[in-house]
Amino acid sequence: MDTLLTTSTKIHDENRQGEAFAPFALDTNPYKKLFYIESYGCAMNFADSEVVASILQNNGFGATKNYEQADLIFVNTCSIREKAEATVRKRLTEFRRLKKTNPGMLVGVLGCMAERLKAKFIEEEKLVDMVVGPDAYRTLPGLIAEAETGQKAVNVLLSRDETYADIAPIRLNSNGVNAFVSIMRGCNNMCSFCVVPFTRGRERSRDADSIINECTVLFNDGYREVTLLGQNVDSYHWVAAALASTNNTYEAAVTFAQLMEKVALISPLLRVRFSTSHPKDITDEVLFTMQRYDNICNYIHLPVQSGSSRVLQLMNRTYTREWYIAKFNRIRELLPDAGISTDMITGFCTETEEDHQESLSLMAYCKYDLAYMYFYSERPGTLAARRFKDDVPEEVKKRRLQEMVDLHRNNTLQSMQRDVGKTFKVLIEGFSKKTDNDLQGRNGQNKVVVFPRGNFKKGEYVFIHITSCTAGTLIGEPVANETILLAG
Repeated sequence: MDTLLTTSTKIHDENRQGEAFAPFALDTNPYKKLFYIESYGCAMNFADSEVVASILQNNGFGATKNYEQADLIFVNTCSIREKAEATVRKRLTEFRRLKKTNPGMLVGVLGCMAERLKAKFIEEEKLVDMVVGPDAYRTLPGLIAEAETGQKAVNVLLSRDETYADIAPIRLNSNGVNAFVSIMRGCNNMCSFCVVPFTRGRERSRDADSIINECTVLFNDGYREVTLLGQNVDSYHWVAAALASTNNTYEAAVTFAQLMEKVALISPLLRVRFSTSHPKDITDEVLFTMQRYDNICNYIHLPVQSGSSRVLQLMNRTYTREWYIAKFNRIRELLPDAGISTDMITGFCTETEEDHQESLSLMAYCKYDLAYMYFYSERPGTLAARRFKDDVPEEVKKRRLQEMVDLHRNNTLQSMQRDVGKTFKVLIEGFSKKTDNDLQGRNGQNKVVVFPRGNFKKGEYVFIHITSCTAGTLIGEPVANETILLAG
């Protein structure tokens, strides 16, 4: 794989709680034109930016970490929440002002928001020169050439088969330890609040062999953790094209559990995570596979969205409160020490105080280790926007959200406190955020662990005995006579 000369992505990732990644750069840049990318939203957008960077570099463009030097500025966007759209629109306004001092600069929007707001961005607000949907990244060189003539360039067509399986992503702003690997695109679940099926299209699974090859290359390049990404990884299903028309397709098909096992078998030193699971699709086969392999992280993100069966029906989540609790209990039965996280929405259409109390009681029952909580914001074009009235006042939504956050903080503190006195194997990811005298990493349950730096290095595994905690971090000391598994 060629080396990227500079990187440029600024990450705003809800799954990473807004963490910003520091870019790197070499001293020289032989490229004639430079590009800069900012990514907003989920890990899928981050992974897409790495595909875009690869396509651009292979077509003679180089990246820069300084947007003021860029010939091309791209914003990879998210339409899941109203706040993300407001942030992106403000950023595009700032870039439009910059174009006044550099008229040759081109500004483009990539990703989910591109498809939904193409007319506004180009014709009404005149914020951008290019609009490129998530299935059209291969056409970027041609679209750039078109925009350079002064024409507005647009391609937001969705595909039934595009997976970018043959493109080796450029690891933007990488710490050299963790990497995202996209295994599928799109979503077939028509949750009424969600725009993803409309902005990313139908589900299609990526060639299993290409996934294994990518993960193997990452391991050989020194990476020690991969996160297998999809809107709903448990519905991953790939059949070799050569066998698709035969009577032997069932035996040839690769399920998500089988794919995860294949990745785990690359090396016991390669740790495997995945995101995200839909409760209706995660199977015992996945849970048993997690049991068998120590290098598959003992962590599951299992979004519930509401604790009220009535609201879940309106959301089209296809399960009840009782069904979800049974699934949760099954995970606890097979993986009693698993870290489990969730997503929750307060103030969905027609939500009552009784519905809200059911959500709180479910949170109290499950005692999640981590939760992403939001108040509902209606997204144009979704089923909910067409079918239901957004009738819960915003102040009520926010009050309910705060009550949920307060409950969750207490749950997470108790979860952390239960780990004091235990010993975990931790993959070192780098320095602590507070001081270079400490290092930090995560254990298999996805909890952040901070410990003294000593002579340890990024990419090593070390056993840490937990001595104290905060509500969000475990604090410990290296175990004296335990083996440290080196990165290479």
